Amino acid sequence: MRDFKATPEPKGRKHKSTGALVFVVQKHAARRLHYDLRLEMDCVLKSWAVTRGPSLVPGEKRLSVHVEDHPMDYGDFEGTIPEGQYGAGTVIVWDRGTWTPVIDPHKGYAKGHLEFELKGEKLTGRWHLIRMRGKPKDKRENWLLIKGEDASARDPSAPDILEQSPQSVTSGRTIEAVAGKPARKTPARKTRTRKTTEQGTDKPMPGFLPPMLASLVKATPGDDRWLHEIKFDGYRIQAHVEDGKARLFTRSGRDWTDRFGAALADALTALPVSQAVLDGEVVVETGGRSSNFSALQADLAEGRTDRMTFYAFDLLHLDGRDLTPLPLVERKRLLATILRSAKDPIRLSEHLSDQGAIVLRHACRMGLEGIISKLRDSPYRSGRSNAWVKSKCSARQEFVIGGFVPSTASPRAIGSLVMGVYDGDRLRSVGRVGTGFSVAVAEDLYTRLTALETPQSPFDPPLTGQAKRGVRHVRPDLVAEVDFRAWTDDGNLRHAAFRGLREDKDPQDVTGEGLSTPPSAPEDTTPPPALPVRRIKLTNPDRVYWPDAGITKADLADYYADVWTWIAPHVSGRPLALLRCPNGISGQKFFQKHDWKGMNAAILRVADPTDPKDAPSIAIADFDGLTALAQAASLEIHPWGSTLADWERPDRIVIDLDPGDGVGWDDLTFAAQEVRQRLKDAELAAFVKTSGGKGLHVVAPLVAKAEWPAVKSFCRQFARSMAGDDPARYVATITKSKRQGKILIDYLRNQRGATAVAAYSTRARPGGLVSAPVSWDELDSGLSPADFTIRTMPARLAALRRDPWSDFAASARPLPG
Repeated sequence: MRDFKATPEPKGRKHKSTGALVFVVQKHAARRLHYDLRLEMDCVLKSWAVTRGPSLVPGEKRLSVHVEDHPMDYGDFEGTIPEGQYGAGTVIVWDRGTWTPVIDPHKGYAKGHLEFELKGEKLTGRWHLIRMRGKPKDKRENWLLIKGEDASARDPSAPDILEQSPQSVTSGRTIEAVAGKPARKTPARKTRTRKTTEQGTDKPMPGFLPPMLASLVKATPGDDRWLHEIKFDGYRIQAHVEDGKARLFTRSGRDWTDRFGAALADALTALPVSQAVLDGEVVVETGGRSSNFSALQADLAEGRTDRMTFYAFDLLHLDGRDLTPLPLVERKRLLATILRSAKDPIRLSEHLSDQGAIVLRHACRMGLEGIISKLRDSPYRSGRSNAWVKSKCSARQEFVIGGFVPSTASPRAIGSLVMGVYDGDRLRSVGRVGTGFSVAVAEDLYTRLTALETPQSPFDPPLTGQAKRGVRHVRPDLVAEVDFRAWTDDGNLRHAAFRGLREDKDPQDVTGEGLSTPPSAPEDTTPPPALPVRRIKLTNPDRVYWPDAGITKADLADYYADVWTWIAPHVSGRPLALLRCPNGISGQKFFQKHDWKGMNAAILRVADPTDPKDAPSIAIADFDGLTALAQAASLEIHPWGSTLADWERPDRIVIDLDPGDGVGWDDLTFAAQEVRQRLKDAELAAFVKTSGGKGLHVVAPLVAKAEWPAVKSFCRQFARSMAGDDPARYVATITKSKRQGKILIDYLRNQRGATAVAAYSTRARPGGLVSAPVSWDELDSGLSPADFTIRTMPARLAALRRDPWSDFAASARPLPG
């Protein structure tokens, strides 16, 4: 059909399969503009002329005329076919990549239904080619090209990929440029000159722009060329404002305006702009303005939008000007200007110019995910770049779900997920994730995944042995975000916890970022201590203790292994009271001060010397004892203020600051500083920790000389003195009616048999909160008690240069008088 002396098209030669199957889409301006889809099969390119081009809208049918096979060499052709030749017109390589059949391609081709995955530069995800019933007079087979419903699909209102990205992926040129013709312009643009100014380039409002992405680094950049921002834990969103309307697109271009609610869209349209494109992140904050991806996922699942906040960190277009060529600092200056009058839920993502390691260390201490560092002079360029880099406090990334194991506790819930990452076209298993699921999430995942079940394993190589036991395989359509502590030697996740589904991520893009890269370690830190070996067996390790956060018994035991060296001085060798919750925080709770039947031998039975005939008290001496407490559902540990070596002489006092209704955080921290100063005046050192609730504990170490009555008397007088000096602010009586708008100075923790929650102990409250020791400098830095949880504390401790309570024992002084 071709005269190869007249046309530059390649004649082709025999090819051998190279393993991965390639595909190409060539944009062809023949008599009518169309797009030629070509799939490698049996060493040739099976070809279809898609008359209107591919659509990313799920279910939208595009007529595809089956044409003759093309040689493999044709996939690289770009040029102009001369007039008079078959297919005369200009051709560019519009997209290319690899394709993976979902079902046997030869059987599918014969039956007239090809289902496959594309991994190209423009087209990704699942697709269908379906042959239509032909008529006797038809000269060609007509098929339909249909996009599948997945993360790379777009809503009908989203930008058209054909208009959004018309250029060649090999040369970057358009059809007109290759043909040597001027590009078509609308009449409105013919008289418009394009000029570049300090404020950007004149350009009409664009469609969706693929986002600029950060590369993971081992060491945070430290010189003054970089700006540093907090890494948010939410959905990357591009906001378009035009003609009084706002639209919110995910990183893959899907329109999620409705999902995020009217308040966010209304706040964007209220900005003082006619047109704008803002880059940012939608988050849900849970205490201390700390973003929480799991909370965001839960809100989206429930249709709740009142907690959504949009943090804007870049400005790409403003009132007819393309700002992407401008330096980052200039774009951020313009962004700050238009957000000056913005109100919640729109906020500016502030940046810092300090040394990157300092910013990262602070982020890690606050329990945040990490930071993004950006070259201050960098333009905005779509795709992954070394001009933006990310440093993480802990290991977290996306993984593809390739299977699941049902729960042993519920017939319609998942017990664990089997995860993988793509290595080329192969999905490589990285092990299981068995924690982090609330009951509702576990049931929802079961429903989603059973609909995706397949008898064929998506993993290559397939799972074997123990890894295969109980696994039900699924099509790898879903992506999950996962926290984990480390990698095992054989490349599996260790101590992994599910955070949520990433509906904005294409499974094919999950390629194992950072598999050999540890979390970014802040400078000047000492190596973390080796984790103690767990010798106590956990029964029912997947029992959920904190349903809202999906924290299990195994998570609690892992947490106590992480913090053992920090918590040990505060719980070992002391009489203990426990808050036990056998069915988690939503079930029955009871305090346990004495031993019980069936108690693990690692938990000590100790006799009170003042009443040796009474039921034994309880204590622990080592890590085995702490693990046994986790096994016994001890969600709170409350030690005495004295040790087993000297029951009658306490070695610490605890001033519990309990805020009444209407008391703000600043008032509470002011009170803590006043307690500190008064203790200092009494020649006592002061250390502070969050209570794990809404209060603070100021703790003073003592030389164990004074007995309980003297210590209680001192603390009572201390509290009454504060309340007497400032009765508008403080109260020393427990009566709730007198505490409105005031802070209770609770001194009753300081008497024989009374207890206070231990430093680093968990609390039986939503979110898996922890009683966290902090430095006095941190106390005034805007932290929130909600920042410190089982999930965030290990990363915080790894980032600290030193324990904020490291001088606690050495600072002990005798009780005054």
